Amino acid sequence: MAQVGSLSSEMETLNHVLALVEAFRAFDADNDGRITQAELGGILGSLGYNPSEQEVRAMIEHGDKNKDGLLSIHEFLEMNTKDLEGGNLANTLSTAFEALDEDGNEILTGEELHEVMQNLGLDLSLENCVHLVTSLDADGDGAVSLDEFRLIVDSLI
Repeated sequence: MAQVGSLSSEMETLNHVLALVEAFRAFDADNDGRITQAELGGILGSLGYNPSEQEVRAMIEHGDKNKDGLLSIHEFLEMNTKDLEGGNLANTLSTAFEALDEDGNEILTGEELHEVMQNLGLDLSLENCVHLVTSLDADGDGAVSLDEFRLIVDSLI
């Protein structure tokens, strides 16, 4: 069973990553899965910041690992989570997904995640589990595919 302090730290990390996923979606104005310089500059401007074109370009370049001039959600999470201590949570989440995928359908609902977390001895509320799945559900089908789920796990390793 997870210790309370450890679980609290893991939940804080998870909430931070979820906030980053939501921030990415806000930056990605056209919902194409990539943040352009214009989208980044626009959202920063709407938040009261006035970065120069050079500053925005530098922000994109900082995280743009494949050098396509855009930030994917994976690149965005990677650049914003590299200092987090989330290895235990990543392992727990990977174990949870694998435990659910006995039928090989590679999808996860909030209810399924909640059930597995309970079986692992973690007291995650159904509301938190549904919120996690909703935050990661890129295609809006009410479930998280294995690829969508890997985004959060990869960002925590």
